[in-house]
Amino acid sequence: MPVTGSIAIGDLAPEFELVDTEGVAHRLAVDDPPGATVVVVTCNHCPYALAWHDRLLAVARDYAGRGVRALAVNANDADRYPADSYEAMQRRVRDDGGWPLPYLHDPTQAMARAWGAQVTPDVYVLDRGLRLRYRGAPDAEYSDPGQDARWLRDALDDLLAGREVGRPETRPVGCSVKWRPPG
Repeated sequence: MPVTGSIAIGDLAPEFELVDTEGVAHRLAVDDPPGATVVVVTCNHCPYALAWHDRLLAVARDYAGRGVRALAVNANDADRYPADSYEAMQRRVRDDGGWPLPYLHDPTQAMARAWGAQVTPDVYVLDRGLRLRYRGAPDAEYSDPGQDARWLRDALDDLLAGREVGRPETRPVGCSVKWRPPG
């Protein structure tokens, strides 16, 4: 099923409120922005998302003290992909030994649709005003941990230094978002 919305570089990101694996609501809203926000649409079963997982968690840890908030969002259809259910998300966070970012559930897929998410992972970097400044893949090669989420880190470094992001878009690479069937 195609997405219904999409945000482009410079656009204001659509607001949302989603619950994490602990049942805590997290809100992305213009009236409460940090210095920057990273939003990653991801999931539990995609080999691309799993390959980039540790690098994305490292970015969340490394930039937390620099005013960057990181959020992971799972919007996949859990009816057809039970590995992406809310309960599976809870087990994953618990068994992984602690995530440095909340893992949010988008059961209606409203956030993913409004943002135009295509794949897992699909990475978005927002500035203080919640305008999109980077979108794409974490780095050039999911199978090379040495890449260290370089594209994402470069975008954050540019943004935090007050510069225009040098590479504002790359092609997101991963498994397609698993949309609910119509009806």
